[in-house]
Amino acid sequence: MSLVACRGVHFAIRAEQAERLLAAEDDDELLAIVEEIEEEWESAFESDKAWDALHRCLSSGTLDVSEGEPPLNRAFFGGRVLNREADYFVVLVVPEEVREVAGALAKVTEEWLRRRYFDVPFPDYQSEKSEEDCAYALSNFEGLPEFFARAAADGRYVIFTVDQ
Repeated sequence: MSLVACRGVHFAIRAEQAERLLAAEDDDELLAIVEEIEEEWESAFESDKAWDALHRCLSSGTLDVSEGEPPLNRAFFGGRVLNREADYFVVLVVPEEVREVAGALAKVTEEWLRRRYFDVPFPDYQSEKSEEDCAYALSNFEGLPEFFARAAADGRYVIFTVDQ
């Protein structure tokens, strides 16, 4: 598996790829399918390590996949978690939800994200909140709304992948 040290990547995938992921019998099979998707690299968005702060801003401030309000919390962890082990995550968002996320992300402004970054507590955050860290997160948000908009327009599923 080529997931790299907590670096988050979204992939817009076709229905048949989503069906294969959903049918995976174990994590080894799941990761093999993700590796095939990575190799094809049809449509992807890399958020590097900023996914952590971005998810917290778009959700409840935690990494708990069950928290936060849809549809913004689905941008990273609010979809269906497909993995069984906790060493990595493969989270699937279905096309209807991709459209909802795209619409919600289109309304997110830099000012709103900056306010969320500084106002929402981030328990167990691995970095220190700072202007530099906030700028890093904001720079890695650029392009995410457009990625989801393209995926929505194409009727794609989206997976978010990250290792721990």
